[in-house]
Amino acid sequence: MSRVLNAEAPPDVLTLERVKRRRPAIWAANAVVVVFAAMTVTTVITNSRFEWGTVARYFFEIRILQGIGVSVGMTAVTMLLSLVLGTLVALMRMGQARLMSTAAAGFIWVFRSIPMLVQLLFWYNLAALFPTLSIGVPWGPSFATFDSNALIGPLTAAIVGLTLHETAYIAELIRSGLLSVPDGQRQAAAALGLTPAQAFLRISLPQALRIIVPPMGNELISLLKATSLVSVISLADLLYSVQLIYAKNFQTVPLLIVAAIWYMVITGFLTLLQSRLERRLSRHTLARPGQNASPKRIEDSL
Repeated sequence: MSRVLNAEAPPDVLTLERVKRRRPAIWAANAVVVVFAAMTVTTVITNSRFEWGTVARYFFEIRILQGIGVSVGMTAVTMLLSLVLGTLVALMRMGQARLMSTAAAGFIWVFRSIPMLVQLLFWYNLAALFPTLSIGVPWGPSFATFDSNALIGPLTAAIVGLTLHETAYIAELIRSGLLSVPDGQRQAAAALGLTPAQAFLRISLPQALRIIVPPMGNELISLLKATSLVSVISLADLLYSVQLIYAKNFQTVPLLIVAAIWYMVITGFLTLLQSRLERRLSRHTLARPGQNASPKRIEDSL
């Protein structure tokens, strides 16, 4: 009444034929993407109103190259100042001193709340509020007095406005990265006799960089694009240089395409640098797949 089962060995799974899964939804999505890309390329190439000849003629125009230099220079200077100030504000925010922590929190709240364009216009028109700026003792004598219009021009107003705005965001990025490092590691560093500065530079910062670098790279790219706002205060950056040209020849769209392409080129270069930096940090902090990290004796490192 019972049937004897075949006791033959099961087939080797490596010899089984692989059956590909059918994914009609993915195929349909890919088809839509291909059709849309083909339509976009065809429209860009065949539409004569793009005036690619004008784009090529003005792509390396000297005024546009000078505007690129102003945009890149502002981005570099602003990012450097924002990193220094943002680190100080982040450390103040995380400190034990209640007054300094509150002041840092207030700074972050104010300059993150006000739009960047409003800040640029405010600093550019600071002379209307303070015709002169003085250096001296509070409620006492002044040692030096400066004319605000002469001291704060378009470039100074742009750097001050961009730096204060970016400092508030970068401070929060740095603080989030430092908070990602467990407190136990800082306590262990203190138990080993490291000073707070040594623990920060050797223990906390290297680990926090892996968390900080990706959003910091995005912030740098956003800062580069935000420099186009300085055109409203008549600073000859890339966008303002383009505007000056098409105000004379009325080739608005082709020259805006020139600016857009240059922004994409610079952004692509910054993205490449960010990717290489992320890989370098991962290589120094994480073990590579396939490598057997042999334990190191404590005596060998002493």
